[in-house]
Amino acid sequence: LYESRLPSPVEITPDNLRRMEAEIPAATRLFPDVRMDVVGFGCTSGSLVIGEGNVAARVQEVLPGVKVTDPVTAAVAAFKALGKTRVALLTPYIATINHSLRDAFIERGLEIPVMGSFNEPDDNRVARITPAAIEKAIMQVGSSDECDAVFISCTSLRVARIAERAEARLGKPVTSSNHALAWHMLRLVGQLQKYEGLGELYRTNLK
Repeated sequence: LYESRLPSPVEITPDNLRRMEAEIPAATRLFPDVRMDVVGFGCTSGSLVIGEGNVAARVQEVLPGVKVTDPVTAAVAAFKALGKTRVALLTPYIATINHSLRDAFIERGLEIPVMGSFNEPDDNRVARITPAAIEKAIMQVGSSDECDAVFISCTSLRVARIAERAEARLGKPVTSSNHALAWHMLRLVGQLQKYEGLGELYRTNLK
């Protein structure tokens, strides 16, 4: 696993997110001598604003033919694999991004009957939201009878270590941007084994 970073403004707005597109090729080019099997773009709202196809195209400018995924693509693949369509959506974003994200998931075949948000525009503060606070919010949105799964959006939120416990409390699958992205990258490169302790998704293969 190799990681590179690209500049990302602290304030999470559509215009700032859109500016990241120009930085994708340079971030991809940081490992010129390494053959990549898959590349994951780690920004959910950025994937939405830039467009998943545009993210893949910019990566493939540098690595032609490489498999590319992002949190939006991964989340859709995750819920298809789990056989779930009615998803409670939890985000840290402001209303503009929340509504766009909800509409995007609906366009991709999911139902979003329940939403919750921390309404935090500062990404530095988003990264400081505690797992305990996230788990409490998961319980609040996920307990609705209108949903059969929960998605926590934003790669700054820490969910992987609490996903299985939250699932046990809810009785419903729980995944997040990073959680789904890592699963999708593993599955895209043929890693099909089950991983215990990470929730139902990691015991599930692509469909």
